[in-house]
Amino acid sequence: MILISCVDKHMGIMFNGRRQSQDSALRERIVQISSKSKLWINRYSENQFKENDASHINVSDYFLNEAVKGEYCFVENRKVKDYEPSVEIIILYKWNKSYPSDMFFDIDLSGWKCIRSTDFAGSSHERITEEIYTKND
Repeated sequence: MILISCVDKHMGIMFNGRRQSQDSALRERIVQISSKSKLWINRYSENQFKENDASHINVSDYFLNEAVKGEYCFVENRKVKDYEPSVEIIILYKWNKSYPSDMFFDIDLSGWKCIRSTDFAGSSHERITEEIYTKND
């Protein structure tokens, strides 16, 4: 699976049961990059993608168990460390800000190699950094 998550400067993903931030330009980018495959999300993320008319979006609270090789999983409120053996690629969108956090992206990236880093303007953030990681050989 290809794991997608949004993190702040400290790898935080949530605070007090809520996402730290959301960005419509980022969602459009995620829908676009995953358009030739399936994009798996859970019910928590479903409302974010309501405005995106994309037939390849699949909603399931068991999405991390259902996604197969080459399929995308957008993760906001789940720990993912246990799924690392199934992860082929990690795509992180970094807010480049510090937010209060009590839940963090829990895969240690020291076993991964950043193969691309790109900045783009979001709708709510002046700069979002997209980092793409593959497993170290």
